[in-house]
Amino acid sequence: MAEKFTDFSKFYAFYLTEHSNKTCRQLHFLGSSLVLLCVATFMITGQTGYLLAAPVCGYGFAWLGHFVFEKNHPASFKQPLFSFMGDWVMYWQLLSGEISFSSQEDVRKT
Repeated sequence: MAEKFTDFSKFYAFYLTEHSNKTCRQLHFLGSSLVLLCVATFMITGQTGYLLAAPVCGYGFAWLGHFVFEKNHPASFKQPLFSFMGDWVMYWQLLSGEISFSSQEDVRKT
């Protein structure tokens, strides 16, 4: 990623091209789901271990997807805020069916 984006919508279009591999997207979704579970469990139990586990789950699964399946470097290394925002927009689009868990074409069109 050579370009430094200042507009989130332009960044997000780039972000989706960096997530064209279905396994990478699936791992992002799994990691983000575990983040939500960790935060909810922390709120219920008050045990800080769950809060500490949240970023490990989120970034661990996402980075596994990038390094092993997508074969690229996560955008979070260069633009952490936009990347964090993109993670949750993509999560919602996967959850709502706007982006497919399995088709690369859906990601390219969005």
